[in-house]
Amino acid sequence: MSTSNEASSSGVIDWLKWLVVIALVGGGIFGNWYFRDESLLYRVLALVAIAVVAAFVAAQTERGRSIWTLMREARTEIRRVVWPTRQETTQTTMIVLVLVLIFSFILWLLDSGLSALVSAVIG
Repeated sequence: MSTSNEASSSGVIDWLKWLVVIALVGGGIFGNWYFRDESLLYRVLALVAIAVVAAFVAAQTERGRSIWTLMREARTEIRRVVWPTRQETTQTTMIVLVLVLIFSFILWLLDSGLSALVSAVIG
């Protein structure tokens, strides 16, 4: 019974944290509009500070922790990727360009032929 009470109370606390995040983002948007005559540098610094605080509060929720874990795992997966060499990239790009040119030529021929056929039929 206490486990379900703990789960429901943590769910309520998570919702409150998300409301704080929404309030911070909304306050940042309103503040940026309200202080539009102030220096852009000050507004950007304030928005960055609010974004950092909102991200910190969001990271304290259950969903925020799972998103943070997903981002860390994605980073480790990116490190495992074998990126192509410059030569492989250049060769692949050239192959794509040649194929695009070939298919565009084929489509041009088909378009010209169909246009001639329609002109012959219509007159």
